[in-house]
Amino acid sequence: MYDSIVLDLEKLADKNKAKVMSGFFKTKKGQYGEDDIFLGITVPDQRRIAKRYEGASFDDIKKLLANKIHEYRLTGLIILVEKFLESDESQRKKIIDLYMENIKHVNNWDLVDLSADKILGAYLVDKDKSILKKMAISKNLWERRISIVSTFAFIKQNTFDDTLKISKILMYDKEDLIHKAVGWMLREVGKRNKQAEISFLKKHYKNMPRTMLRYAIERFSESEKKFFMAK
Repeated sequence: MYDSIVLDLEKLADKNKAKVMSGFFKTKKGQYGEDDIFLGITVPDQRRIAKRYEGASFDDIKKLLANKIHEYRLTGLIILVEKFLESDESQRKKIIDLYMENIKHVNNWDLVDLSADKILGAYLVDKDKSILKKMAISKNLWERRISIVSTFAFIKQNTFDDTLKISKILMYDKEDLIHKAVGWMLREVGKRNKQAEISFLKKHYKNMPRTMLRYAIERFSESEKKFFMAK
């Protein structure tokens, strides 16, 4: 089935879109997406192909995740997310094992944001979450982003402690992509419990990177924004 998936993806390759995507996802030397290769396929098209091949085996998915081409990895993750949603607990454990064994291939922000909360976060909702704290101090940018984005699954359950704890760990991270992710998750906390977000911000806003803070207070009133931005 792997060969069929690849063939269907390659039929949709678009050189002009690939060039745009390569720039958007920062693939030049020294940038976060260095050496990532794009075919120029839209996410909706990848979702359609993933739906067509939702019966792909774990071996097929491993091959997709290990490929240097970005759309192969993304399509593999879409299939894996759908499998997770439809699986029982024992099968979900196998999916988590596969995801964690191939975590190094979840190596751009869209790959993280598509899969982290829907697979790892969803699995950990009622389990020990210490793995996320370990990932939050990883030297790997994408593991750190996975650690915070995974907590979106808990936020959706109106549980915020882990998000706030990991946000604190990542407060001094040097990467803009982490600042954006933490700010995003804090904003999601605020959508459900604004006081919880405000309490956290009042303790930490003076030390937060500006991008993180701007993302966190995006939905606030102008007067609230003015208060928190006036360090």
